[in-house]
Amino acid sequence: MRKIKVLECIRQGQIGGGESHLLSLLDNIDKDRFEPVVLSFTDGPMVERLRAMQVDTTVIHTERPFDITRTGAVKKFIREKKPDLVHAHGTRANSNILWAAHSFKIPVIYTVHGWSFHPDQPYPLRTVRILGERYLTAKSDLCISVSDSNRQSGLRYIPSFRSEVIANGIDLRRFNPSGTFNDIRSELGIGKEKILLLFIARFTGHKQPLCLLKAFSKAIADIPNLHLLMVGEGDERTEADNIIRKHQLENHVTMLPFRQDVPDILAAADIFILPSLWEGLPIGLLEAMAMGRTVIATNVDGSREVVQDGKNGLLIEPDDLENNLVAAIKKLAINPQLRQSLASGAVMTTSEKYSAEVMTHKIEELYIRILSQKN
Repeated sequence: MRKIKVLECIRQGQIGGGESHLLSLLDNIDKDRFEPVVLSFTDGPMVERLRAMQVDTTVIHTERPFDITRTGAVKKFIREKKPDLVHAHGTRANSNILWAAHSFKIPVIYTVHGWSFHPDQPYPLRTVRILGERYLTAKSDLCISVSDSNRQSGLRYIPSFRSEVIANGIDLRRFNPSGTFNDIRSELGIGKEKILLLFIARFTGHKQPLCLLKAFSKAIADIPNLHLLMVGEGDERTEADNIIRKHQLENHVTMLPFRQDVPDILAAADIFILPSLWEGLPIGLLEAMAMGRTVIATNVDGSREVVQDGKNGLLIEPDDLENNLVAAIKKLAINPQLRQSLASGAVMTTSEKYSAEVMTHKIEELYIRILSQKN
């Protein structure tokens, strides 16, 4: 039987939430039934990992949505690969593949990994992005939301929006607190007596790394045995370094670029913090919870669907975020019993609801369904 060729399209080669989702999907997809090929619009470590997995991966560089200057190259790529269907992950990926795919009458599935419009954006920008998402969701043959709260957010601005909800899943074999891990604390010179706070995300405004640094500078004044490990890259990294110098945190904050040994890093931490202003369904948060880390997250789409405040983590309000972070950090730092209780609840949550195998099987069923409807 001929395999179904699926073109998986992603916005970037750096590893973020959508990229981790794609890696998990392709690691678990049934290779006897499906032949995945990947188009990324920037290079990076995700591309290297896909190629190491022997997945046919191509980069057509652009960092812009709706980039008509790349349409010719995308059409040529599709003509060469001849996919049966396209699965676009995120707004930028879909905006740069949709026209080309439709010109060949290839069905497009669009996974919304968080919306491109947000309440904190200037009104004109938010309006343009809402119009863009209305177009993409209407023209796609099928949409997937990675959380029900993300689907509800879409409906508030796009009343006609229809989607299947398939929660992000993670590899529970890799992210398992019972595993054996490298000693990251020794590698980085972070003492075992330190309460290690961990941030793994892009250094962008919506992830709020600068606010976390300012909150940490206040918390450590009262609890000196705190240490903060920040793993990531992005346009706010330089300003983060400036804040560290300004508050004389050089001996209390360790900065690393993105790394592939995420389970090892998580195993070293006591508290994982994701102070985002919005989310789809954050894979980094799920990975931390699966590893039995105590988590602090903001009460926003996606995160609130996973974290039950006081049961498997702490949820804080994004309003007055800095002070809320300080209070949450101090609450957990002085109460190891609470940390352990929340961590146990986190492991139970992920093991019951967020398996990459289950996620992949549901997506495979949609691939079959959309193709049967087209035939």
